[in-house]
Amino acid sequence: MFKNPEELKYTKTHEWVKEEDGLYVVGLTDFAQDALGDIVFVNLPQTGDAVTAGEAFSDVESVKAVSDVFSPVTGVVAEINEEILDNPALVNEDCYGAWLIKVSDVTGTEELLDAAAYEEVCANEA
Repeated sequence: MFKNPEELKYTKTHEWVKEEDGLYVVGLTDFAQDALGDIVFVNLPQTGDAVTAGEAFSDVESVKAVSDVFSPVTGVVAEINEEILDNPALVNEDCYGAWLIKVSDVTGTEELLDAAAYEEVCANEA
Protein backbone atom coordinates (compact mmCIF):
# COMPACT_ATOMS: atom_id res chain seq x y z
CA MET A 1 0.00 0.00 0.00
CA PHE A 2 1.26 3.46 -0.83
CA LYS A 3 1.71 6.18 1.77
CA ASN A 4 -0.69 9.10 1.26
CA PRO A 5 -0.46 11.48 4.24
CA GLU A 6 -3.90 12.74 5.30
CA GLU A 7 -2.78 16.38 5.60
CA LEU A 8 -1.87 16.64 1.91
CA LYS A 9 -4.08 17.18 -1.15
CA TYR A 10 -3.55 15.21 -4.36
CA THR A 11 -4.17 15.34 -8.10
CA LYS A 12 -5.34 12.58 -10.43
CA THR A 13 -1.95 12.93 -12.17
CA HIS A 14 -0.07 11.91 -8.97
CA GLU A 15 1.22 15.18 -7.56
CA TRP A 16 0.78 16.24 -3.93
CA VAL A 17 0.30 19.77 -2.63
CA LYS A 18 0.17 21.42 0.76
CA GLU A 19 -0.20 25.01 1.87
CA GLU A 20 2.67 26.20 4.03
CA ASP A 21 3.14 29.82 5.16
CA GLY A 22 1.10 31.15 2.23
CA LEU A 23 2.98 29.09 -0.37
CA TYR A 24 1.80 25.92 -2.07
CA VAL A 25 4.42 23.17 -1.93
CA VAL A 26 4.27 20.63 -4.80
CA GLY A 27 5.87 17.21 -5.20
CA LEU A 28 5.40 13.71 -6.62
CA THR A 29 3.41 11.08 -4.74
CA ASP A 30 4.59 7.72 -3.50
CA PHE A 31 2.53 6.06 -6.27
CA ALA A 32 4.26 8.22 -8.91
CA GLN A 33 7.81 7.63 -7.73
CA ASP A 34 7.13 3.88 -7.46
CA ALA A 35 5.66 3.74 -10.98
CA LEU A 36 8.56 5.74 -12.43
CA GLY A 37 11.30 3.67 -10.83
CA ASP A 38 14.72 5.18 -10.17
CA ILE A 39 14.60 8.89 -10.99
CA VAL A 40 17.83 10.07 -12.61
CA PHE A 41 17.01 13.63 -13.74
CA VAL A 42 14.54 16.36 -12.78
CA ASN A 43 13.89 19.41 -14.96
CA LEU A 44 12.42 22.31 -12.95
CA PRO A 45 11.11 25.73 -14.00
CA GLN A 46 12.84 28.97 -13.01
CA THR A 47 11.86 31.07 -10.02
CA GLY A 48 9.36 33.65 -11.27
CA ASP A 49 7.91 31.37 -13.95
CA ALA A 50 4.13 31.11 -14.12
CA VAL A 51 2.47 27.71 -13.63
CA THR A 52 -1.09 26.80 -14.52
CA ALA A 53 -3.27 24.21 -12.80
CA GLY A 54 -3.49 21.06 -14.91
CA GLU A 55 -0.54 21.99 -17.16
CA ALA A 56 2.96 20.52 -17.15
CA PHE A 57 5.62 22.60 -15.37
CA SER A 58 8.41 20.03 -15.23
CA ASP A 59 9.50 16.62 -16.31
CA VAL A 60 11.31 13.82 -14.56
CA GLU A 61 13.45 11.20 -16.19
CA SER A 62 13.68 7.72 -14.75
CA VAL A 63 15.35 4.55 -15.91
CA LYS A 64 11.96 3.68 -17.49
CA ALA A 65 10.75 6.90 -19.17
CA VAL A 66 10.44 10.67 -19.16
CA SER A 67 7.21 11.87 -17.55
CA ASP A 68 5.59 15.29 -17.28
CA VAL A 69 4.78 16.75 -13.88
CA PHE A 70 1.56 18.79 -13.75
CA SER A 71 0.86 21.77 -11.54
CA PRO A 72 -2.01 21.39 -9.07
CA VAL A 73 -2.27 25.19 -8.77
CA THR A 74 -2.07 28.36 -10.87
CA GLY A 75 0.48 30.88 -9.64
CA VAL A 76 4.13 31.92 -9.73
CA VAL A 77 7.14 29.74 -8.86
CA ALA A 78 8.52 31.26 -5.64
CA GLU A 79 11.19 28.66 -5.00
CA ILE A 80 12.62 25.52 -6.57
CA ASN A 81 14.26 22.66 -4.70
CA GLU A 82 17.89 23.00 -5.82
CA GLU A 83 18.79 19.86 -3.87
CA ILE A 84 16.61 17.76 -6.22
CA LEU A 85 18.53 19.05 -9.24
CA ASP A 86 21.77 17.73 -7.73
CA ASN A 87 20.28 14.53 -6.31
CA PRO A 88 17.08 13.41 -8.12
CA ALA A 89 17.07 10.10 -6.21
CA LEU A 90 15.77 12.02 -3.18
CA VAL A 91 12.31 11.78 -4.78
CA ASN A 92 12.54 7.98 -4.55
CA GLU A 93 13.96 8.07 -1.02
CA ASP A 94 11.42 10.50 0.51
CA CYS A 95 8.83 11.70 -1.99
CA TYR A 96 6.94 13.77 0.59
CA GLY A 97 10.10 15.44 1.89
CA ALA A 98 11.58 15.99 -1.57
CA TRP A 99 9.29 18.74 -2.87
CA LEU A 100 9.83 20.16 -6.36
CA ILE A 101 8.51 23.74 -6.31
CA LYS A 102 6.80 26.24 -4.04
CA VAL A 103 4.14 28.43 -5.66
CA SER A 104 2.99 31.91 -4.58
CA ASP A 105 0.21 34.20 -5.78
CA VAL A 106 -2.09 31.20 -6.23
CA THR A 107 -5.29 32.12 -8.06
CA GLY A 108 -6.69 28.71 -8.90
CA THR A 109 -6.31 25.04 -8.13
CA GLU A 110 -6.78 21.84 -10.06
CA GLU A 111 -9.53 19.64 -8.67
CA LEU A 112 -7.66 18.52 -5.56
CA LEU A 113 -8.40 15.22 -3.86
CA ASP A 114 -8.16 14.21 -0.23
CA ALA A 115 -6.12 11.13 0.68
CA ALA A 116 -9.11 8.75 0.53
CA ALA A 117 -10.20 9.92 -2.93
CA TYR A 118 -6.60 9.76 -4.18
CA GLU A 119 -6.25 6.18 -2.91
CA GLU A 120 -9.24 5.27 -5.10
CA VAL A 121 -7.46 6.78 -8.13
CA CYS A 122 -4.37 4.70 -7.36
CA ALA A 123 -6.41 1.53 -6.83
CA ASN A 124 -8.02 1.98 -10.24
CA GLU A 125 -4.63 2.32 -11.92
CA ALA A 126 -2.85 -0.48 -10.10
